[in-house]
Amino acid sequence: MQTNTTNDDAQVVLEVEDLKTYFQTRWGTVKAVDGVSFDLRRGETLGIVGESGSGKSVAMLSLMRLIPTPPGQIVGGKILLEGEDLLQLSEKEMGNVRGSQIALIIQDPMTSLNPVFTIGNQVGEAIKIHQEIPNSGVLQRVLDVLRRVNIPAAETRVRDYPHQMSGGMRQRVVGAIGISCEPMVLIADEPTTSLDVTIQAQYLKLLKDLQQASNIALIFITHDFGIVAKMCDRVAVMYAGKIVEMGDVREIFNNPSHPYTEALLASVPKLEEDETNPEAEVILEAQDLKKYFPVTKGLLVSKVTGWIKAVDGISFQIRAGETLGVVGESGCGKSTTAKMLLMLEEPTEGIIRFQGRDVHNATHAERREYRSSVQAVFQDPWSSLNPRMRVRDVIAEPMIINLNMSRRDVQDRVAKLLNDVGLSSYHANLYPHEFSGGQRQRLAIARALSVEPKLIVLDEPVSALDVSIRAQIMNLLKDLQHEYQVSYMLIAHDLATVRYMCDWVAVMYLGQIVEFAPKTQLFNNASHPYTKALMSAALPSHPDIQKEEMILTGEVPSPLNPPEGCRFHPRCPVVMERCSHEVPQLREMSPGHAVYCHLY
Repeated sequence: MQTNTTNDDAQVVLEVEDLKTYFQTRWGTVKAVDGVSFDLRRGETLGIVGESGSGKSVAMLSLMRLIPTPPGQIVGGKILLEGEDLLQLSEKEMGNVRGSQIALIIQDPMTSLNPVFTIGNQVGEAIKIHQEIPNSGVLQRVLDVLRRVNIPAAETRVRDYPHQMSGGMRQRVVGAIGISCEPMVLIADEPTTSLDVTIQAQYLKLLKDLQQASNIALIFITHDFGIVAKMCDRVAVMYAGKIVEMGDVREIFNNPSHPYTEALLASVPKLEEDETNPEAEVILEAQDLKKYFPVTKGLLVSKVTGWIKAVDGISFQIRAGETLGVVGESGCGKSTTAKMLLMLEEPTEGIIRFQGRDVHNATHAERREYRSSVQAVFQDPWSSLNPRMRVRDVIAEPMIINLNMSRRDVQDRVAKLLNDVGLSSYHANLYPHEFSGGQRQRLAIARALSVEPKLIVLDEPVSALDVSIRAQIMNLLKDLQHEYQVSYMLIAHDLATVRYMCDWVAVMYLGQIVEFAPKTQLFNNASHPYTKALMSAALPSHPDIQKEEMILTGEVPSPLNPPEGCRFHPRCPVVMERCSHEVPQLREMSPGHAVYCHLY
C-alpha cells in the first residue's frame, strides 16, 4: 500500500499560487492563509500537516471557495484547476465544479450527512446534480458507488439513515459521495481521526484503492505523521498560515530542514524498552469482572428482552508506580471497565480489590477513601472542568472535600500543582475558557493529583490534542508518575501512545481480554490474531518501515448478541473449526504473557 513515489511526468491538475485568506475580527485581521503555493499531479497524494490553527483546513476550504464571507475573504492568489482560475468563476459556475471536479471529505461524517434523508438519497443527490443520468439509472449508480467503498449489502443499506450506521460506515458513505462524480481532485480533511485503528486501516486502504482505480489526485490534511508516512508522496508542513517546508516524504522524514518540521517529527512517540517490576506491590486487582446492561421494551411496563455484555469476565492487576494500558476498538468495554474502577458503575459480577480490600463490600468511610485514592483524567478536559469556577477553585475543590487542610495549605498546594504541571501560579485566577486544549488537560491532571491518589485512570487523555502537545502531555504524565509514585490505567486506541507510556498492556475485544503481557513482549511477540491485526493497522513512524498488512474485514459484532466460542472468530484470518463453538482458555506464552486463543 505504501507507494510513496511521485510520477514527475504526470499531468499537473491543480496549481495554487500565493493564496491568501484573511478573517476580519474585532481584534484585527487574522491571516489564516498567508501566501500558500503548491501544485498537485494526477494520481499523486499530497499531505498537508501542521498543528491546529496552522491554516490547513482554511486553505482547503479556500480551494472549494467555501470560506464564510464575512468574516473571511480570499484576498489574493490563484487556484488553477487544469489551467482555469477558480477564483474568477461565478458562484453558479463554482457550484458546478464542487463535487464534480473537486470534492471534499471532512472529519465528522455526521456534519456532512443529513439525518432526515436516507443514504441513497444523499449519494444520489450529487449524481443528479452533476451527471446526466436518467432518474431510472440513479439508483443503480448509487449502488455501484456504495459497492466501490465496500459497504456490504448495499441494496439494503441504501435505505438506511445515517444514525443506523457505525462511524466507519458513515465515513465510507461520505467517501462514496466524494467519488460519486469521479472528481479530478479529492480533499480528505482528517477523515480517520474519529475511527478505530482497524477501521482506520480499512479506510486508508479504501482511499488508496479508489485513487489508483480512478487516478485521482488526493490531498490529505492531517496532524498525524503516521498517515503521511503511509499514504503520501509529498508533504507540505504548515505553520501560522504559511508552508514552511515541502518535499518528498522520505526526504522530509530523513532530512528535515525547518526547525518546526524537526519538532513535529520528534513528537512522534518511539518504543522505550522499560523493564517491569514483578515485585512491585499490587495496588488494584480485578477478578472476573462483568458489567451487563439490560435492554428493555415497553412504555408503561418495561420488560427486559436481552443483556448488553459490555464487560464479560476480565481479570487484571495494576502495580505500584506502573502503567497498565488497555487497548481495543470502540465497544470493546474499555471505558465501562474504567467506570467500574471509578465507582461510576456497579459491577454485575466480580470483585475489585484495592490494596487488598474488596471495594464494593467496604464501609462508607472506606469507599470515600477509595474515591479519593482513584482519580480520573478524561479525553475532553473542557467537559470535566466547571466553566464558572476559577482554576484555583477547580483544583482546590477535591482537597476541601476529602482532605483536612487549612485554607493556606490548600492555596500553597494549588500553586505547587500548577507549577508541577508546567503552568504558573498566576493561572489560578483564570477561568478554563482562557486556556488552550493542552493547558486545560494540564489543569485536569493537576486536579486529579490534588488529593495524592494512588491510581489515576487516564481515558484517552491525549487523543484530542495536536501531535506536539500530545508529546508534551505524555512526557508530563511520565515525569509526574515518577515524582508522585502514582499508578496509571491508560485507555487508548493509539498504539504509539501505549508503547511510549505503558509497562503492561491488556488487549480487549468485545468485553473480554484476549491478550495480556508486558509492553515489550507484546510489541515484539504479539500472539493473538486480533493483537497482530491491531499492530498491523498501526500507522508507521517512517515511510521506509514496511510490514505485513492484516486488514480485518467487517466491524466489531454487537455485545447484545456476541458470537459463540471465540468472539473474534467471525473476523479472524486464521479461524479454525473449533473456534466457532469452543471458548479458548488461557495459555501462558512466557512469564506474565497470557493469551486466549486456540492456536496455542
